[in-house]
Amino acid sequence: MGEGAGEDLERIRELRQRGLTPKQIARTVGLPPARVTHLVRKIAAAETVDPTTRPVVECWVSPGWSAGLTVSGHPEWPAEPAEDAPSSGLVGVLVAREAGRDRVSVCAWLVDVYCLGVKNDLGPDVTYRSSLPRIVYDFFAVFGERPVAAPLELAQHLVLGAVEYARGLGFEPAAEADFADTRGHLGSWEGPGAIRFGRHGKPFFIAGPHDDAARVVRQLERSVGVGNFDYVIGMPG
Repeated sequence: MGEGAGEDLERIRELRQRGLTPKQIARTVGLPPARVTHLVRKIAAAETVDPTTRPVVECWVSPGWSAGLTVSGHPEWPAEPAEDAPSSGLVGVLVAREAGRDRVSVCAWLVDVYCLGVKNDLGPDVTYRSSLPRIVYDFFAVFGERPVAAPLELAQHLVLGAVEYARGLGFEPAAEADFADTRGHLGSWEGPGAIRFGRHGKPFFIAGPHDDAARVVRQLERSVGVGNFDYVIGMPG
């Protein structure tokens, strides 16, 4: 790359940091839009950083996350619900990390802590930090209560521990390719987990509208044996 090209690259990087679009940058520096788009992508690739190196901005879990679970050795985690609190076994987890230029990178997971592990995940989505409260509100609205601020360690144990538990039963994360994209936001984790999954330690499958209930029950019969798990199919709305 010649000296002039290097100057163009630095100028484009500066304008990009100021929030200009590739078209606006092209008009400013007098280069063809296609050339600017190519250089913008080159700059973005060079700035790509392992998400685990970015500080955590916020971490949230759904209320009642520990209903039916046994948690060992972490009194600092958010208070557990009463023992008889009703629960579907579905837990929401959201992690936002800094992404530079007043932006955050957000990943979220819907976790079946009683049986199937990760049922759905979202992200990584990069957005302005000012948009984060709305994202948190929208994701947790389905739980009907405000989410609970949590340490990253709890998010790791909930998501990755549930994945490990589900794999022991013969279930992989739904949309496994997508989970590979969001996994990095949780950082390194080796276990062992501090959470005993399953409802009171026993697999409990509550069929959702998109679950192949017959397949799940057959797999549970193979992995833990008839009579060693509970299930509910066709729950009323």
